[in-house]
Amino acid sequence: MRAVAYTKASPISDENCLIDISLERPQPSGSDLLVEVRAVSINPVDVKRRARDDPGGEARVLGYDASGVVVAVGDQATRFRAGDAVYYAGSILRPGANCEFHAVDERIVGHKPTRLSFVEAAAMPLTSLTAWELMFERIGVRRLPAQDARTLLVIGGAGGVGSIAIQLARRLTGLTVIATASREETRAWCFEMGAHHVVDHSRPLTAQVQAFGAIDIVLGLNANASHLPDIAELIAPLGHVGLIDDAKGADFMAFKSKSVSIHWEFMFTRSRFSTPDMARQGEILDKLARALDEGRLRSTLREIVGPIDAAHLREAHRRVETGRACGKIALDGFPGSCGHIV
Repeated sequence: MRAVAYTKASPISDENCLIDISLERPQPSGSDLLVEVRAVSINPVDVKRRARDDPGGEARVLGYDASGVVVAVGDQATRFRAGDAVYYAGSILRPGANCEFHAVDERIVGHKPTRLSFVEAAAMPLTSLTAWELMFERIGVRRLPAQDARTLLVIGGAGGVGSIAIQLARRLTGLTVIATASREETRAWCFEMGAHHVVDHSRPLTAQVQAFGAIDIVLGLNANASHLPDIAELIAPLGHVGLIDDAKGADFMAFKSKSVSIHWEFMFTRSRFSTPDMARQGEILDKLARALDEGRLRSTLREIVGPIDAAHLREAHRRVETGRACGKIALDGFPGSCGHIV
């Protein structure tokens, strides 16, 4: 089968940082599904692993967002059968989805939203799971019909996680949503996603956000170390700060006097440690699929780079690596396959 891999940690300027290869088609066992991959999307984790995690010459396949069709199931799989359309975010412990056929544990797989194309669906799993787990499971935001009149600040509102976090907060809760964005394009995108207010994170945040009063919840989705002083100033006593981005060298002591709760979210924790509630991710993806099919949420896909091959994946990595991507960037099937629009 066709696949795209990397064999050494290298910068995106290296034309061999991602290469087309051929691999044996995997065979599903246990609770695995074998999925014919129809589309994938790119996340910062793909870029970071390609640049930093050296496989020592071994051909390693990346790709942590995918949608496709189940073609076979393991002997312990019960939730899906051949022919089912699915979407999922995979595991960092296993080969990724930048391949024609991908083995994935059914517990972290959801039924693809029927209203979305495969490429629209592939844009959703990793970022949606991250935002959902952070807001509803780590922080404990209350979903409708319960009332939650608190104020939420989303730092990095136009990114992949920010784009769906804004939607979840606006469509499924009573939170007032303030997002940050630094360009006209990204400001407009945040409003399109549902933000009540948008401020510029390229300028000091405190003066801009103070007009809205104390902030009950902050989602720090990028550049946490540089934003922490503003967050510490803005956060309300007994508030909540949710983090997904690295914050090396950050000093969290500024939050002690306000008894602020710090919540870390790593979407791969459940699959990495095979937690007892690992199947919760499949359940969340099914909930999200229903919301997408009902029109309460929309895909955050912003751009389709092309079909799945090394050249187009390199371009997608390059765009994500700039840190200026708006929404999600995806690739639509392998050239000439039924998953690619030709």
